[in-house]
Amino acid sequence: MTPSSPATPSGASETPWLDSDAFDELDAILDDLRSRYDETPQWEFCEGFMAAVICSRRPIPAAEYLSVLLDIPADGETQGEAPEAESGSFASDAQRERFLALWNQRWKEVETALDSEVDSLEDDNGYHPEVMDVRGAVADMPPGEQAAFKGEELPAFAQVWALGFMFAVESWPEEWATPRDKDAAKWLDGALQAVVAMTEDDEAAPEVSPLSEDGAPSTSIARLNAFGEAIWAVYDLRELWKTMGPRVETVRKEATPGRNDLCYCGSGRKYKKCHGAG
Repeated sequence: MTPSSPATPSGASETPWLDSDAFDELDAILDDLRSRYDETPQWEFCEGFMAAVICSRRPIPAAEYLSVLLDIPADGETQGEAPEAESGSFASDAQRERFLALWNQRWKEVETALDSEVDSLEDDNGYHPEVMDVRGAVADMPPGEQAAFKGEELPAFAQVWALGFMFAVESWPEEWATPRDKDAAKWLDGALQAVVAMTEDDEAAPEVSPLSEDGAPSTSIARLNAFGEAIWAVYDLRELWKTMGPRVETVRKEATPGRNDLCYCGSGRKYKKCHGAG
């Protein structure tokens, strides 16, 4: 996880930022959900997904996006006929309420951060995704414990976060459709490409530990720079869709036949003497 959370930004809610214990609690709930639905994602994936939904052109309601992310029924709905192994479910109403309370708090934090004016990614008021350095964590393990991960493909730094972000983008393609305005289209494409780059593996030699000053090198400097570009890209996407606003549906009116045209009903008569009469 990332280092300790920053203090509540000035002008934001007095509610404290989620601390490491709160994120551990979210992980525990997701682990429990995973025991009933094995495709339940890790929190890092949820973190990226949340950022994308917040940035989406259309405000997407929780009942809609949570069913996509966790495959759980909307509040008040039944589980349906799907077997537990094919659909997610909370263990109890209390567990659901606690998850949503933590989720909504994190949502407010991310939303506040993305709407803040920051000059540096080091700014305490900025957006700091909760991401893991799995490769670094394994590298710091004793040799005996490292052996358990031998041959496994461990995700690169922030890769799961980026996959979660793009999963949301791909789940609502109409909300991420290319704008007609050329400058806006270029803006959108560049920002999305920066996030997509983070979904790829980090194949360069590890040079630094991104989350610990004294940790084992696990990430390339190029990867770390790309992560910074991806964070700025999220800011760009938030600003782009806020500036453009929700899509406006075009209402297309069917053409009315001319009075001397054949009627659309297929009668063979002129429109003015058929459905156009009167």
